[in-house]
Amino acid sequence: MTDLDTFRTETRVWLEENCPPEMREPIRSDKDTTWGGRDQSDMTPAQKAWMDAMGARGWTVPDWPKEYGGGGLSAAETKVLREEMARIRARNPLYSFGISMLGPALLKYGTEEQKKRFLPEIARGEIRWCQGYSEPNAGSDLASLATSAEDKGDHFLVNGQKVWTSYADKADWIFCLVRTDKTTKQGGISFVLFDMRTPGVSTKPILLISGYSPFCETFFDDVKVPKENLVGELNRGWDVAKYLLGHEREMISGMGLGAGGKNPLIEGALATIGLDHDGRLADPLLRAQIALFEVRARAFTAQSERFIDELKAGRAHPAQPSMMKYYGTELNKSRHELVMAAGGSNELEWESEASGGGRNARAWLRTKANSIEGGTSEIQLNIIAKRILELPGA
Repeated sequence: MTDLDTFRTETRVWLEENCPPEMREPIRSDKDTTWGGRDQSDMTPAQKAWMDAMGARGWTVPDWPKEYGGGGLSAAETKVLREEMARIRARNPLYSFGISMLGPALLKYGTEEQKKRFLPEIARGEIRWCQGYSEPNAGSDLASLATSAEDKGDHFLVNGQKVWTSYADKADWIFCLVRTDKTTKQGGISFVLFDMRTPGVSTKPILLISGYSPFCETFFDDVKVPKENLVGELNRGWDVAKYLLGHEREMISGMGLGAGGKNPLIEGALATIGLDHDGRLADPLLRAQIALFEVRARAFTAQSERFIDELKAGRAHPAQPSMMKYYGTELNKSRHELVMAAGGSNELEWESEASGGGRNARAWLRTKANSIEGGTSEIQLNIIAKRILELPGA
């Protein structure tokens, strides 16, 4: 037996012993996701136990170094862990912008003090982050951001506004792009971190068409940010921002893989359409659409595995996250379109207990934002055309 086989056997035993049954059920709503943070009162006992067990082992971030709260696993061991979690349909123990976005940026650009201060707390789910990038007049053209950070000696004084700040009203800290030099565009941006409880920080939720939204407007009025919370060099925050965006787009692309568990496409179609005399879905057109979707989803799963391996090994094309983000977005939107089609007119119901408060309809409407957040689909296609396909004039 090889070392990797031994690791697989030991991992399988540990997961069976430590993953609560509730954490093997499909995710049905945002309440089923575990975000961690200072306030853990909304977490169920099973969510708390699963997050703490994985965090103590460093397996919320298995490939991070152990000294920063990670598991110190090799790429091969990390892949085995993912496979064994998938085998028992274990939920992700911790959803975190700290893990998917800020953590990789800190590992690359952070000081040793910043890494030791923030990364272990991120890994254990003790701190929840939000992202301060987009502004009312700086969305796709992010480099036009105007939120200012004035040098006051030992601290910056931050003033301005961000928008579409996901979960800002629930976050403990924010990683934020600010303008520290007005004489140049990309060259005048810095990347800072600060506590959302700092005086002068306020948030206002934005209600979406689905009747629910994680998005907020975020306001900064004379917010004091210590100089030691600057990540990377002064006026070189655009380098950090671009690197982080690559990891954000990798995270968003994962929506195309779904949450595992039962297949809502098949369940909805069987409930409303039923089977024909050959035991197949009675609607041949919908049957073909679902089959095509499943083929595309499996192809995307295979490509995602390859992309993650290449990314961890440092061999991924710099623009590949844009390709993955675009296709994952379109796949996720297609999935929800088919869920609605499979359920028929019943899926348009909005508030009854039978529909889970319009769960599928609200989720379908929410996917419309997928092609905007993390960089619009149009921007991703431009990047793909220019950087990957190298099309003339792109």
